[in-house]
Amino acid sequence: EVQLVESGGGLVQPGGSLRLSCAASGFIFSNYPMSWVRQAPGKGLEWVSGIGPKGDTASYADSVKGRFTISKDNAKNTLYLQLNSLKTEDTAMYYCAKGRYSTTPGGQGTQVTVSS
Repeated sequence: EVQLVESGGGLVQPGGSLRLSCAASGFIFSNYPMSWVRQAPGKGLEWVSGIGPKGDTASYADSVKGRFTISKDNAKNTLYLQLNSLKTEDTAMYYCAKGRYSTTPGGQGTQVTVSS
């Protein structure tokens, strides 16, 4: 059974940082590209970032480019998203997903709230 468990969200002030994690199990993690997807209150799902199976190539939405960094530790079966210079508009539920450009949430998500 495929399981993706996100963690690391929280309340942070504008300009702050967070590191999200996604623990994967039930499939060969090192064989799959992965994504982060988010959903802001009252809005649809938005692809945020994707990474290749080996963790050596990454892509970002324009809205987060230069502020967020995706990484993948195949030895730990874990996907990460480093969020820096957070803005209020980054407030959303963040999900990880299988696939490089997926917009289908894989887990229960972790809430990121950016507010002063």
